[in-house]
Amino acid sequence: MPAIALVAAGARLGLSLGKVFGGHGFDVALLARSNERLGELTERLTAEGVKTAGFPADVTDRPALAAALNSAAEQFGGIDVLHYAAPAAGSSQGVRNTGALDVTVDNLAPQMESICYGAIAATRAVLPAMLAAGSGTLLYTTGASSVAPIPLFVSTGMAGAALRKWILTLNAALAGKGIYAGHVAIGTWIAGTPGAPDGVTLKEPDDIARFYWDLHISREPAEQHISA
Repeated sequence: MPAIALVAAGARLGLSLGKVFGGHGFDVALLARSNERLGELTERLTAEGVKTAGFPADVTDRPALAAALNSAAEQFGGIDVLHYAAPAAGSSQGVRNTGALDVTVDNLAPQMESICYGAIAATRAVLPAMLAAGSGTLLYTTGASSVAPIPLFVSTGMAGAALRKWILTLNAALAGKGIYAGHVAIGTWIAGTPGAPDGVTLKEPDDIARFYWDLHISREPAEQHISA
Protein backbone atom coordinates (compact mmCIF):
# COMPACT_ATOMS: atom_id res chain seq x y z
CA MET A 1 0.00 0.00 0.00
CA PRO A 2 1.30 3.51 -0.75
CA ALA A 3 1.71 5.84 2.22
CA ILE A 4 1.51 9.58 2.78
CA ALA A 5 3.24 11.38 5.65
CA LEU A 6 1.37 14.46 6.86
CA VAL A 7 3.78 16.67 8.80
CA ALA A 8 2.23 19.25 11.13
CA ALA A 9 -0.92 19.70 9.05
CA GLY A 10 -3.67 21.57 10.90
CA ALA A 11 -6.42 19.43 12.36
CA ARG A 12 -8.98 20.29 9.69
CA LEU A 13 -6.79 20.12 6.60
CA GLY A 14 -4.86 17.15 8.00
CA LEU A 15 -8.05 15.18 8.52
CA SER A 16 -9.28 16.02 5.02
CA LEU A 17 -5.96 15.11 3.40
CA GLY A 18 -5.99 11.84 5.29
CA LYS A 19 -9.53 11.09 4.09
CA VAL A 20 -8.83 12.02 0.46
CA PHE A 21 -5.58 10.08 0.14
CA GLY A 22 -6.85 7.29 2.36
CA GLY A 23 -9.90 7.01 0.13
CA HIS A 24 -7.52 6.33 -2.76
CA GLY A 25 -5.81 3.48 -0.95
CA PHE A 26 -3.08 5.31 0.96
CA ASP A 27 -1.95 4.54 4.48
CA VAL A 28 -1.49 7.71 6.52
CA ALA A 29 1.38 8.64 8.84
CA LEU A 30 0.62 11.65 11.01
CA LEU A 31 3.43 13.72 12.50
CA ALA A 32 2.74 16.48 15.01
CA ARG A 33 4.08 17.84 18.27
CA SER A 34 0.79 17.35 20.12
CA ASN A 35 -0.01 13.81 21.24
CA GLU A 36 -3.58 14.95 21.77
CA ARG A 37 -3.92 16.04 18.12
CA LEU A 38 -2.27 12.83 16.92
CA GLY A 39 -4.64 10.73 18.98
CA GLU A 40 -7.72 12.58 17.79
CA LEU A 41 -6.80 12.50 14.10
CA THR A 42 -5.68 8.88 14.23
CA GLU A 43 -8.96 7.88 15.85
CA ARG A 44 -11.06 9.79 13.32
CA LEU A 45 -9.20 8.49 10.28
CA THR A 46 -9.28 4.95 11.60
CA ALA A 47 -13.06 5.31 11.96
CA GLU A 48 -13.10 6.27 8.25
CA GLY A 49 -11.42 2.97 7.43
CA VAL A 50 -7.97 4.50 6.81
CA LYS A 51 -4.91 2.71 8.17
CA THR A 52 -3.29 5.43 10.26
CA ALA A 53 -0.52 5.82 12.82
CA GLY A 54 0.79 8.84 14.70
CA PHE A 55 4.44 9.77 15.28
CA PRO A 56 5.23 12.59 17.74
CA ALA A 57 7.71 15.12 16.36
CA ASP A 58 8.58 18.79 16.77
CA VAL A 59 9.51 20.23 13.37
CA THR A 60 12.13 22.48 14.98
CA ASP A 61 13.95 19.41 16.34
CA ARG A 62 15.43 18.27 13.06
CA PRO A 63 16.99 14.96 14.24
CA ALA A 64 13.72 13.98 15.96
CA LEU A 65 11.71 14.91 12.86
CA ALA A 66 13.94 12.76 10.65
CA ALA A 67 13.72 9.89 13.14
CA ALA A 68 9.91 10.09 13.19
CA LEU A 69 9.75 10.01 9.39
CA ASN A 70 12.14 7.06 9.33
CA SER A 71 9.90 5.24 11.82
CA ALA A 72 6.87 5.96 9.65
CA ALA A 73 8.69 4.65 6.57
CA GLU A 74 9.64 1.46 8.42
CA GLN A 75 6.08 0.88 9.63
CA PHE A 76 4.41 1.53 6.27
CA GLY A 77 7.11 0.17 3.99
CA GLY A 78 8.12 3.59 2.69
CA ILE A 79 6.78 7.11 2.21
CA ASP A 80 5.40 7.78 -1.27
CA VAL A 81 4.00 11.26 -0.59
CA LEU A 82 5.19 13.89 1.87
CA HIS A 83 3.03 16.85 2.83
CA TYR A 84 4.53 19.59 4.99
CA ALA A 85 2.51 22.42 6.48
CA ALA A 86 4.16 23.62 9.66
CA PRO A 87 2.29 26.35 11.53
CA ALA A 88 3.75 29.75 12.24
CA ALA A 89 5.76 29.99 15.42
CA GLY A 90 4.22 31.86 18.34
CA SER A 91 0.69 33.09 18.93
CA SER A 92 -1.57 33.97 16.03
CA GLN A 93 -1.97 37.49 17.45
CA GLY A 94 1.78 37.92 17.67
CA VAL A 95 2.20 36.81 14.07
CA ARG A 96 -0.48 39.25 12.89
CA ASN A 97 1.13 42.12 14.79
CA THR A 98 4.57 41.66 13.19
CA GLY A 99 4.47 44.24 10.41
CA ALA A 100 7.30 45.17 8.07
CA LEU A 101 8.68 47.72 10.55
CA ASP A 102 8.55 45.19 13.37
CA VAL A 103 10.58 42.39 11.76
CA THR A 104 13.85 41.61 13.52
CA VAL A 105 16.35 38.80 13.19
CA ASP A 106 15.08 37.45 16.51
CA ASN A 107 11.38 37.27 15.59
CA LEU A 108 12.04 36.08 12.03
CA ALA A 109 14.31 33.21 13.08
CA PRO A 110 11.53 31.08 14.69
CA GLN A 111 9.41 31.40 11.54
CA MET A 112 12.31 30.25 9.39
CA GLU A 113 12.91 27.31 11.72
CA SER A 114 9.31 26.12 11.62
CA ILE A 115 8.19 27.00 8.11
CA CYS A 116 11.35 26.69 6.01
CA TYR A 117 14.04 24.69 7.79
CA GLY A 118 11.58 22.08 9.04
CA ALA A 119 10.36 21.52 5.49
CA ILE A 120 13.92 21.04 4.25
CA ALA A 121 14.70 18.61 7.07
CA ALA A 122 11.54 16.59 6.38
CA THR A 123 12.33 16.47 2.68
CA ARG A 124 15.88 15.29 3.21
CA ALA A 125 14.55 12.46 5.38
CA VAL A 126 12.35 11.01 2.63
CA LEU A 127 14.04 12.11 -0.61
CA PRO A 128 16.88 9.55 -0.80
CA ALA A 129 14.41 6.64 -0.85
CA MET A 130 12.28 8.43 -3.46
CA LEU A 131 15.33 9.00 -5.65
CA ALA A 132 16.31 5.36 -5.31
CA ALA A 133 12.78 4.28 -6.27
CA GLY A 134 12.49 6.83 -9.06
CA SER A 135 9.09 8.02 -7.83
CA GLY A 136 7.53 10.22 -5.19
CA THR A 137 5.53 13.36 -4.46
CA LEU A 138 6.53 16.27 -2.24
CA LEU A 139 3.75 18.72 -1.33
CA TYR A 140 4.11 21.88 0.75
CA THR A 141 1.58 24.36 2.09
CA THR A 142 2.09 28.02 2.92
CA GLY A 143 -0.20 31.00 3.30
CA ALA A 144 -0.84 33.49 0.52
CA SER A 145 1.69 35.88 2.11
CA SER A 146 4.46 33.70 0.66
CA VAL A 147 3.40 34.89 -2.80
CA ALA A 148 1.91 38.38 -2.31
CA PRO A 149 2.82 40.97 0.37
CA ILE A 150 0.27 40.99 3.21
CA PRO A 151 0.93 43.63 5.89
CA LEU A 152 -0.38 41.46 8.73
CA PHE A 153 1.78 38.39 8.04
CA VAL A 154 5.20 39.76 7.14
CA SER A 155 7.56 37.43 9.04
CA THR A 156 5.64 34.27 8.14
CA GLY A 157 5.39 35.49 4.56
CA MET A 158 9.15 35.96 4.42
CA ALA A 159 9.77 32.42 5.65
CA GLY A 160 7.11 31.06 3.32
CA ALA A 161 8.59 32.95 0.37
CA ALA A 162 12.00 31.40 1.04
CA LEU A 163 10.39 27.96 1.16
CA ARG A 164 8.39 28.65 -2.01
CA LYS A 165 11.54 29.63 -3.91
CA TRP A 166 13.23 26.41 -2.87
CA ILE A 167 10.20 24.25 -3.78
CA LEU A 168 9.95 25.65 -7.29
CA THR A 169 13.69 25.22 -7.80
CA LEU A 170 13.53 21.72 -6.29
CA ASN A 171 10.78 20.68 -8.67
CA ALA A 172 12.90 21.79 -11.63
CA ALA A 173 15.93 19.94 -10.25
CA LEU A 174 13.88 16.74 -9.87
CA ALA A 175 12.52 16.85 -13.42
CA GLY A 176 13.25 13.55 -15.11
CA LYS A 177 13.85 11.74 -11.81
CA GLY A 178 10.24 10.65 -11.28
CA ILE A 179 9.64 12.99 -8.34
CA TYR A 180 7.27 15.94 -8.29
CA ALA A 181 7.44 18.87 -5.84
CA GLY A 182 4.44 21.15 -5.57
CA HIS A 183 3.64 24.30 -3.59
CA VAL A 184 0.11 25.22 -2.47
CA ALA A 185 -0.50 28.79 -1.26
CA ILE A 186 -3.77 29.02 0.64
CA GLY A 187 -5.29 32.49 0.56
CA THR A 188 -8.62 31.72 2.17
CA TRP A 189 -9.95 30.85 5.60
CA ILE A 190 -10.62 27.15 6.11
CA ALA A 191 -14.09 26.40 7.48
CA GLY A 192 -13.97 25.67 11.19
CA THR A 193 -10.76 27.61 11.84
CA PRO A 194 -10.95 29.45 15.17
CA GLY A 195 -10.71 33.21 14.90
CA ALA A 196 -11.93 33.54 11.31
CA PRO A 197 -13.24 37.10 10.83
CA ASP A 198 -16.96 37.60 10.44
CA GLY A 199 -18.21 37.89 6.89
CA VAL A 200 -15.26 36.22 5.17
CA THR A 201 -15.77 33.44 2.65
CA LEU A 202 -14.82 30.05 4.07
CA LYS A 203 -13.61 27.07 2.06
CA GLU A 204 -14.33 23.50 3.13
CA PRO A 205 -11.17 21.55 3.98
CA ASP A 206 -12.33 18.54 1.94
CA ASP A 207 -12.51 20.77 -1.15
CA ILE A 208 -9.01 22.08 -0.50
CA ALA A 209 -7.63 18.58 0.05
CA ARG A 210 -8.77 17.54 -3.42
CA PHE A 211 -6.40 20.11 -4.95
CA TYR A 212 -3.52 18.17 -3.41
CA TRP A 213 -4.74 14.89 -4.83
CA ASP A 214 -5.06 16.48 -8.26
CA LEU A 215 -1.48 17.77 -8.04
CA HIS A 216 -0.24 14.34 -6.99
CA ILE A 217 -1.95 12.73 -9.98
CA SER A 218 -1.29 15.37 -12.65
CA ARG A 219 2.18 16.33 -11.31
CA GLU A 220 1.63 19.86 -12.54
CA PRO A 221 1.65 22.76 -12.15
CA ALA A 222 4.49 23.35 -9.70
CA GLU A 223 2.32 25.83 -7.82
CA GLN A 224 -1.35 26.10 -6.95
CA HIS A 225 -3.00 29.20 -5.44
CA ILE A 226 -6.25 28.64 -3.54
CA SER A 227 -8.36 31.73 -2.95
CA ALA A 228 -11.82 32.37 -1.57
